[in-house]
Amino acid sequence: MTPDDAQTELMAKLRRVCKQVSPEQIKSELRHLGRAPVPQPAQELCENFLINVLKNQGTIDCAANRSEAVKSIANYLHEHFRSRKLVAGNDPRLAAMPWRDGGVLPRFGAAEQDYANAQTPASLSYARLGVAETGSIVTFTGKSNPAANNFLVESHIVLLDVADLVANFEEAWNRISATFDDEGRPRGINFISGPSSTADIEAQLVAGAHGPRDWHVILMGEVPNAAQDNARSYVETCLNKL
Repeated sequence: MTPDDAQTELMAKLRRVCKQVSPEQIKSELRHLGRAPVPQPAQELCENFLINVLKNQGTIDCAANRSEAVKSIANYLHEHFRSRKLVAGNDPRLAAMPWRDGGVLPRFGAAEQDYANAQTPASLSYARLGVAETGSIVTFTGKSNPAANNFLVESHIVLLDVADLVANFEEAWNRISATFDDEGRPRGINFISGPSSTADIEAQLVAGAHGPRDWHVILMGEVPNAAQDNARSYVETCLNKL
């Protein structure tokens, strides 16, 4: 039997089996399979998320409310660029931020194409979700939230509400699917898990080759007091063991 004959026979068997099974039965079987457990560094959801952001070469901060978040953004911009300027999408949640509390000067729109010479080298996105098991954030892109703001800047700053933090990808996709009925499908759905990086040349990891060199996530809301310090201590201990 040739490989082509074996493939044909296998596909024929699959077709015969599938004809005997209803879609409802397939869905039921999939539900019963459940999901494989993913080992996580911490039990608490916020701490777990922050640890994985750091492991993804991101940086973190926590803010109790929108005013503190704006001040955190201002501190980050001043530390990295000696500036208070950034670009942000026309997201109503970003427009409603108390920018005067931190003296931040947002330009609402899309990032400049030539980001190496951009007047606003940092962008701000408001994440729709955060995924704790991978330290990822999820953004919906479209006219109000240009994808360029996620990828064509030197530094990408992300705001995430604690209420929008989920444990795993299954929960994330359930939440995403639930928004389609009310909002329709977005132009794009981006899962972002760190700054841009590549190891194409001599297996040397280089940040910023295709997009942001820095990725800063601000978790906003009721974050446990020790979560941020615990996350940093955990990652530092891991690095010391290398």
